[in-house]
Amino acid sequence: MRLALIAHDGKKADLVSFVLQRLEFFKKEELTLFATGTTGSMIMEAGVENIHRVASGPLGGDAEIGALITRGEMDAIIFFRDPLDKHPHDVDISMLLRLCDVHNIPLATNQKSAHILVKYFNSKLS
Repeated sequence: MRLALIAHDGKKADLVSFVLQRLEFFKKEELTLFATGTTGSMIMEAGVENIHRVASGPLGGDAEIGALITRGEMDAIIFFRDPLDKHPHDVDISMLLRLCDVHNIPLATNQKSAHILVKYFNSKLS
């Protein structure tokens, strides 16, 4: 299973905390993790080493994840978005969200939906 982890600057600490609370899941061998630049670095520093990092979101990382979706190389996305902040790469973010819809990729954008997604995929990997 291939899962991407993305977070806006104001949500990066929340995503790291989310991952740390579910380390057993995020360290499973059957799971291949991808993350955008800084988010991936922070998660790796927290103890999850099996992450393929792409560029940071504003530098094209969202587009790289989108390309993985388009090629059928992504199974789910956890994207902790900050809906109360402006982002210079909103076009890339919209593209990523649209590609999830077009390719029927599960997308969690907050802690509750991410919890449900992890719980579901954890049951599939067990």
